Amino acid sequence: MTTLYILLQAAGAGQQGGGASFWIMIIALFFVMWLFMIRPQRKQQKELEKFRNELKKGDKVITAGGIYGTIAEVNDRTVLLKVDGEVKLRVDKGSIVRDSSDVQTEQQKDGYSK
Repeated sequence: MTTLYILLQAAGAGQQGGGASFWIMIIALFFVMWLFMIRPQRKQQKELEKFRNELKKGDKVITAGGIYGTIAEVNDRTVLLKVDGEVKLRVDKGSIVRDSSDVQTEQQKDGYSK
């Protein structure tokens, strides 16, 4: 116990006057974290919100559950998706995550066309 106390005292004595550099490092750490983590996530959220607000009839989309469909009707909070034949599903706009035409063009580039 006393050995630990002596080591902590010695470590504390060697770091006197380093308070300013400690705060600079903490601020730099938060800046880097904001730059590489928070900022790109906010940008992605804004793009997704813009995509959801611009949905219109006939757009091909993918839901968060992986359901591919074509928009048949758009309301304030919901979207009516035509899934297959006459099958229609009403889903929340928040569950629409992607434009399926982007996925189809990516598959064609990779050689996975149907």
